[in-house]
Amino acid sequence: MLMTLLSRGGDTLLVQIYVDDIIFGGSSHALVSKFAEQMSSEFEMSLMGELQFFLGLQIKQGREGTFVHQAKYTKDILRKFDKGDLNPMATPMSTQTALDADKEGEVVDQREYRGMIGSLLYMTATRPDIQFAVCLCAHFQASPRLSHRQAVKRIFRYLKYTLELRLWFSSASLLSLRVYSDAAFVGCPLERKSTSSTYQFLGSSLVSWSSRKQSSVATSTTEAEYIAAASCNSQLLWTKSTLSDFGLSFKKIPLLVDSTSAISVAKNPVLYSRTKHIDVRFHFLRDHYEKGDVDLIHVETENQLADIFTKPLDLSVFARLRGKLGVCYPF
Repeated sequence: MLMTLLSRGGDTLLVQIYVDDIIFGGSSHALVSKFAEQMSSEFEMSLMGELQFFLGLQIKQGREGTFVHQAKYTKDILRKFDKGDLNPMATPMSTQTALDADKEGEVVDQREYRGMIGSLLYMTATRPDIQFAVCLCAHFQASPRLSHRQAVKRIFRYLKYTLELRLWFSSASLLSLRVYSDAAFVGCPLERKSTSSTYQFLGSSLVSWSSRKQSSVATSTTEAEYIAAASCNSQLLWTKSTLSDFGLSFKKIPLLVDSTSAISVAKNPVLYSRTKHIDVRFHFLRDHYEKGDVDLIHVETENQLADIFTKPLDLSVFARLRGKLGVCYPF
């Protein structure tokens, strides 16, 4: 997928190309119309009008903002894997679930399991609320067992219950960059590695998120949180650089972490002697803090939005954090 930014005078035109499909828009109707005319004169193409559907994503635009969802795609995969008659569930994963390799469990069809995981991974493009559950189940694709298939089945039951949920991008929010970072110590049951999670907000709109296994085994919660924040810092610097191409500049971006000890390691050089075991490449977080590129801020655990990416949560907490991410029903 290729994205191009064109500026002319005070107007901006954005063009995104995927194979033979093109999305374009801009700050000036005249500039957009001229681009459409030029493309039509050079190539044989059809102008489809306002963007409503693209690569399985459904888009609903309005004055207050834009909804992006995959309701049709969700119905298709429920039908494909014969999950349409399942009883709905309010959360994608039980708080009592503790998935492991389950080597003694009943073996299930690996091809079907991988197909379900692949379909669900594409769903995370608009449904960050299922990211943790899907990524956890994806760990067992090499040798799936009945317990793993049951966990995937619950995700489908949750999707059926929340079919109309969609991701909201408000047009009224201020263009300020805000980032959350969190870690689950020993979050991977197979390799005993911790899990890093991050959310990036542009104003009130969620624009980037990730949940991934750390590359090395952390020996403490502080180390896991610090490594997660350092990796998050890398991502936000890339986002900052990308947004600068659109004429947006940010200084001292707030990075919200719920570990005071990890923040202390980044802010206090005196603690370096106690953290030599942490790989040197992660200490660039302190460097960027000292440069003023990022501002490390403590956030209470109950307000740590990235917590939804690190472990199963009960319904009340899950629903509250999901709403703060901008995953909501249409209004």
